[in-house]
Amino acid sequence: MPSRYDEHPDQRRARQGAGTQHARHQRPRALRGGRADEHPARALLWQLGATGPSTQRDLAAALEVSPRNITGLVDGLVASGHVTREPHPTDRRATLVTPSAKGSAFVAELQRSHAEQLFADMGERRLSGFVAALDDTLTRFANLADETR
Repeated sequence: MPSRYDEHPDQRRARQGAGTQHARHQRPRALRGGRADEHPARALLWQLGATGPSTQRDLAAALEVSPRNITGLVDGLVASGHVTREPHPTDRRATLVTPSAKGSAFVAELQRSHAEQLFADMGERRLSGFVAALDDTLTRFANLADETR
């Protein structure tokens, strides 16, 4: 009987089945399924829209990809004018990736499009009630967080 060392890793994965792949062979969470799967640069821009200027290391961690992947994505976004690379203000070794005006406009359009898709079927009264309830919930959450400090 052949040992597990006699088979090629691809054969072993096929034998084990797709659902049991080793984590390093799985696609990054941020890039699985949906539109982000087709457009990893969109996921990077979305992350920058949420966090503001970030180091490539922080972007790699947030998107669960390797630094090499982030470097390639950022190179493309710099070339297209969506982001810039700037020196980090306190760490000489790090570079900040910052959305440009074009990148910020792209993220704002994504946010508008998502909001339109999410709330298009909601009437004005229902949407206003939802916004008010969400505002109250966020205020209560912030107060609870302040109390625990």
